[in-house]
Amino acid sequence: MARVLTVTLNPALDLTVQLSALRLGQVNRSESLQVHAAGKGLNVAQVLADLGHQLTVTGFLGEGNPQAFEQLLVARGFADEFVRVPGDTRSNIKLAEADGQVTDINGPGLTVSEAHCTELLTRLQRLAPAHDLVVVAGSLPRGIDSQWFVEMLNTLKALGARVALDTSGAALRDGLAVTPWLIKPNEEELAEARGVDLTGSSALLAEARRLQGEGIEHVVVSQGADGVSWFSPGAALHANPPRVRVVSTVGAGDSLLAGMLHGLLEGWPAERTLTQATAIAAQAVGQVGFGITDTAGLAELEAAVRLQSLSQ
Repeated sequence: MARVLTVTLNPALDLTVQLSALRLGQVNRSESLQVHAAGKGLNVAQVLADLGHQLTVTGFLGEGNPQAFEQLLVARGFADEFVRVPGDTRSNIKLAEADGQVTDINGPGLTVSEAHCTELLTRLQRLAPAHDLVVVAGSLPRGIDSQWFVEMLNTLKALGARVALDTSGAALRDGLAVTPWLIKPNEEELAEARGVDLTGSSALLAEARRLQGEGIEHVVVSQGADGVSWFSPGAALHANPPRVRVVSTVGAGDSLLAGMLHGLLEGWPAERTLTQATAIAAQAVGQVGFGITDTAGLAELEAAVRLQSLSQ
C-alpha cells in the first residue's frame, strides 16, 4: 500500500445535530448530537486508512482545543505533523434533517501567521518526497490568501509530488493554474472557478478536456445524487450511484476522493476504480462520521453502481 500525505489547512470539529425537520425561528429538539474531529484532508485520510494506506497528516491545528484531533490521530495511527497555532480550531455545525437535507454553519477558522506558514512549508519540504501522493483538501483559514496557497502548491510540485487538489473558490481558481495531478471539485465549484456554464454533459466534457490540455491529468467532478464524472487520459466515464437512504451528505465528496485515489494508487482499471469510489461515497451518505464501516454492505453498493461512457 501507499504512503499518503494529507494537508488540511482549516480543520474543524464537526458537530452533527440530527433532527426530524429544522423549524426556523422555533425551538428545535435534536435526536442526537455527534462530534467528530474533521476537515477535508482528515476525512480523506480516514477512508484511505481503512483501505490499507499509511497516512501522514499535516496542516494547522489550534493549541486551545487539540484533544479530539490528537485522540483521532493516535487511534488511527496517523503520523502527526500538524503545525500548532494559538487559538481554538473552529467548530462547524451540521443540522441534518430526516429527509437528508443538511444545513451547514461553518466557523471562520484560525488566524495563521507568516511564521506558521513558513513552518508548514518547511515541513512539506521534508515530508513530501517520502510519500507517494499529497492530498491538499479544504478551505483556507484566516491569514492565508490564494497567493500563498499557490506558493505552497508550487513548492510541492517542485519537489516532484503528485498532488490531488480538492478546494473551492479563489483557492481552486488559482490552484488550477499550478496543474495538480488530480482535481475533485463539484460541478458548481468548477463552473465558478472557470467562469463557465457547465450545464449538460458536452459542456462538462469540453471543459475537462481543456483542463487536461493545460496539464491536469485527472478531472473528477462530483454531481451529488446525479453521480460523478471522471475524465482521465484513457477514459471518460460517468457513474450513477445506487439509491440509499441519506442520513448526512457530510464527507461524501471526501470519501469519493479517497476511493478514486485508492484505485489509482493500486493501478486498477478505470471501471473498477470509479465503481468502488462511487460505492464508498454512497455508503458515506448513509452514516454520520467518516470511514468504511461495513465491507459487506460496500460490496452490495458496488454491484448496484452503473457506469456509462461519456462521448469522446
